[in-house]
Amino acid sequence: MRRFRRLTGVAVSLAFAAGVATPLASGLFAPTPSGASVNAGSIAIGYENNGADPSIISVANKYFQHEMGRDVRLKLFTSGPAALTSLASGQLPFMCGLGMPPVIAAIAQGVPLQVVFNQERYTKDAGLVVKSSSGIKSVAGLAGKSVGLVIGSQSSFELATYARRAGLKLSSVRLVNLTPPELQSAWSTGRIEAAVVWDPVYDFLVTHGGRVLMDDSKLPVTATSFNICVANKAFASKHPAVAKAFVKALGDGVSFLRTHRSAAMGVMAKAAGISVPTAKLEIAGYQIYSVADQATAAVLGTSSATSAKSGTAESLLNNWKALYNAGTITVKPPKSAGAFVNPSYAK
Repeated sequence: MRRFRRLTGVAVSLAFAAGVATPLASGLFAPTPSGASVNAGSIAIGYENNGADPSIISVANKYFQHEMGRDVRLKLFTSGPAALTSLASGQLPFMCGLGMPPVIAAIAQGVPLQVVFNQERYTKDAGLVVKSSSGIKSVAGLAGKSVGLVIGSQSSFELATYARRAGLKLSSVRLVNLTPPELQSAWSTGRIEAAVVWDPVYDFLVTHGGRVLMDDSKLPVTATSFNICVANKAFASKHPAVAKAFVKALGDGVSFLRTHRSAAMGVMAKAAGISVPTAKLEIAGYQIYSVADQATAAVLGTSSATSAKSGTAESLLNNWKALYNAGTITVKPPKSAGAFVNPSYAK
């Protein structure tokens, strides 16, 4: 894998978010935004650059504008916690690329969010990486070491889960709170000896003196690491057609990946600032969900009545419990997370 071009990826993604015309890997597949079935107006959709991911296809190929109207704007965030202020203020009716912890943190603060689309489950694209020169041989070996992570993100849950299984007290670890770009820099300068992070920084660490100690395939299915899209509950319930169009735009990205795989790799690579070989490797590390997958028991549930037993709701609840026990979240978890998962917009 070649070193990815992080800054280039951000610049390209910002160009998309600003509505700047940017060449795609294949212009044949980019629809014009004039056929939208609804007019959402000048709303903003937040997203993260998580590397190769179908949602970045939806951004690059302007599927959100195609399904929701040409005035829809895209806003790039460097991490989930960075989006919390905008989500809490109501400036963002939709946000994609989030892990469970920032969503839980927002819900715990009273922000009315619902998961309306589960993008994918991480298997090999996120985890705990240690420097090969650090002498760390196991999770227990993190005691006294400096570990970089985005506190309040999915990495907080992952580290808490790994530590609990290894009998390691997190208080014995020097936690360094960094954004993904800062984490990459800290790794290069020797400020940290280990990190819990996701693609594309995860791949950079592995290819620059790192060794994978644990990846997300080691997490239990009922407490796993997902990338999810959320909606402001009040906005979505008031504008269900817009919420359905949002979900359809995400599904368009998945469909493009499945029907035009070679072109999709080029689109994702350009948008994320990575090479095509890296895009192929990253996408292989996900279990990706389509629109049809959403209203199933394994994802969001077949209905609102069954959503509490869905894979997403159970994972959200178990994430909440783990973060609460670790002291990262101070609000006690509810008995059920079904109210925070809504499969209806995928039907």
